[in-house]
Formats: sequence, structure tokens, C-alpha cells
Amino acid sequence: MRAQVDAGVMVGGMGMISRNGKLVYSETWGMQDREKALPMRDDSIFRIYSMTKPITGVALMILYEEGKFLLNDPVAKYIPELSDLVVATNPSDGNNGATQGARPAQVSATTDTHTPPRQPTVRDLMRHTAGFTYGIFGDTAVDKLYLEADLLVQENLKNFVTVLGTLPLQYDPGSRWHYSVSVDVQGRLVEVLSGMSLGDFMQQRIFEPLGMNDTSFMIASDKLDRLTQLYAPEGTSATRDIVWERNTSLSLEVADPDISRRYLTGGIFESGGGGLLSTAQDYMRFCLMLLNGGEFDGQRILSPKTIDLMTLNHTGSLPTSFGRPGVGFGLDFAVVLDVGEIGETGSVGEYNWGGAAGTRFWVDPQESLIGIFMVQSIPHQTQLGAQFKQLTYQAIID
Repeated sequence: MRAQVDAGVMVGGMGMISRNGKLVYSETWGMQDREKALPMRDDSIFRIYSMTKPITGVALMILYEEGKFLLNDPVAKYIPELSDLVVATNPSDGNNGATQGARPAQVSATTDTHTPPRQPTVRDLMRHTAGFTYGIFGDTAVDKLYLEADLLVQENLKNFVTVLGTLPLQYDPGSRWHYSVSVDVQGRLVEVLSGMSLGDFMQQRIFEPLGMNDTSFMIASDKLDRLTQLYAPEGTSATRDIVWERNTSLSLEVADPDISRRYLTGGIFESGGGGLLSTAQDYMRFCLMLLNGGEFDGQRILSPKTIDLMTLNHTGSLPTSFGRPGVGFGLDFAVVLDVGEIGETGSVGEYNWGGAAGTRFWVDPQESLIGIFMVQSIPHQTQLGAQFKQLTYQAIID
């Protein structure tokens, strides 16, 4: 990892490993901020992007345990803005679109849409089978509609789902796994069911009990000196909603400051799909809670059976995780089904996910092992996280 810093592949990073409930490795490399000559710290704060998703899933399952909903309930039962959704019949057709701000039913005369066999359920949200897309990872007509509607930069989650409800689905719910904004919809569901903002609910029910003192949607002024600088491959164009044109250069420059504005000044909804800041230490506490069956340091967040349910494969034979063989999907986690098909060291039953800036974690119950890797460059174009994982497993000899 130090060699990767020397080569300029990363400016700085951090790795942390726990085994059998004990922290066995914690190391920093390089700089937290190259331009300010600040070295990486063990309490540096990172933009964890989609590593937010498992935390949102836990928040929602707390409410599930309280009997507030059932996983197979239609989403519209709780979020009426998402009622009577229609599906773009030819989502790859560039002429297939909808007028911004109009209900799908109203645009069906000018847009090729159809009524799906069923509406999306809460479980569809958690396993990415609801039929939504993301807007920033694809180039279909529906992706373009998301961007035209400024979906990912709405002021609050209520506005977010209101705009989302005016746009067609990309696929019939349940018909395929497709990475999407569905976890942001989960965030709104947490708000509706709890009567609290997503951030407040997470703070009271997850962060405070687990001692995750540096995890939040916005950075506190007294923690600014610990916020890592965000980098991008040289020549990459990006915007605050992380739309970019990829560049093959691994030479890193400071990323567009507008990408980080939400963490400093707010003004954009609390994203359950990718909006949290955290440290490796905080995220380790969250993972230890998961590995320990929902409890850590005397604080129970979920029951063991709920953790078991979240980390089972819920997608059957549907291809998942960007088409990688041997990988299924649980409730807001990727799940390892066949190590041989994946072609990487690991264990069946491992669950994991990563973030757009290169952060990554995995929990391996067979080995009682947790690995966390933190780095900050977007769009991330290295295999550093996979290399860290490989180095971790080769060190296990008993």
C-alpha cells in the first residue's frame, strides 16, 4: 500500500481488520490532504458513499422489528407518491422519455410505457429489484430523465420521492436486479414510519448506541480538520451528483469541490444510498454489531434472526452485483454464494459492499473476520480494495 502511494495510485488510505472480535490490524498510508501536507490519521473522516446503504438497511429493519411494516408490503402503502408506477417499455430507446413533473399515466400517450404485473415492495427496495435506476451509472432514456429532473439533488427526501413518482420505472418490479436509488427511497420510508428525519433516526437508534461519534450526513465545524481531501483521475469531469466522464489516467488531482458541498453546507436530501461521512473506526463498530448478531458493547440494535435474514440471498437466480457470477444480494448487502465462481479468496456467506470513492468492507462469519478499506478518489479506478482483501486472507494461517 505504501508502494501504491509512492506510485501515485492513491494519495492516502487506511486499512482495518478485526478477527474473533479483536482489532488485529490498523494502518494508515500517505496523506489525508496532499495539498495541505496533512498525513492520513486513524480518525480521518471519509465520504463512504454507498457504504451508507447497509446502515440505512439496519435503520429500516429496526422499524421492521417494531412491526411497522412487512417486507412484502407495497412501497406505495407508506409512500403514496410512488403509487401506480408505470414502466418504460423500451428503456434503452433514446426517444423513450417523459415530461418532467408529469405523472407517468399522463405521459403514456406520448411515451411507450406499460403497467407492470405488480408494484414494487419494500423487499424490492432492499434487494434492488424495484425497477428503479440511478441516472448516473447508465445511459438509458430513463437514466436521462433522472438527470433532467435533478432527482439526486432535491432538497429533501419528500421532494425526492415526489419527483421519482413522476418518472417511469426502467424494469418490471422483481424481474431483474438493477442497482438504483431504491435505498434513498428506503430513507424516506424510515422518515415516514418513524416520524423523524433519517439523520435523526440513525443518530438516536444506531450511531449513539454504537459510539459511532464521527458518522453523519454533514461535517461538524470542529471536525473539518479531519475530513479527507477528495481526488479524481486527472482530466475527469464531475458534478455534485457524481456524473462523470471516465478518464483512464491514474494521476490524481483534487476533485471538483462541488461534489463535497452537500457534506459542508447541506441543501441536498440526506441520502440513505450514499450520503454519510464516517471513519474506519466507526464503521468497524457497525460491522462488529453485524457479526455479533445485532449487538455490540452491550447495545442491541437488531436480533440475530434479523441479521440472518438480511444476509441471506434474496434474489434467487437473478444475476446481481453488476453481473459478477457467484454473488447474490441480501437486504442491502452483496452476499457470496460461490467463492469458486467469483475467483477471489473468501468464504461462502460473506456479505459486503463498497463506495464510489473506493471504500470497501466485508464481513466473513466463517472466519469471524471484518475488513475495512478507506480511500478517496472518484470515480475510483483501481483494484486497491481487492488487493487489500487478498493481502488480508493470505495472512491467515490458523
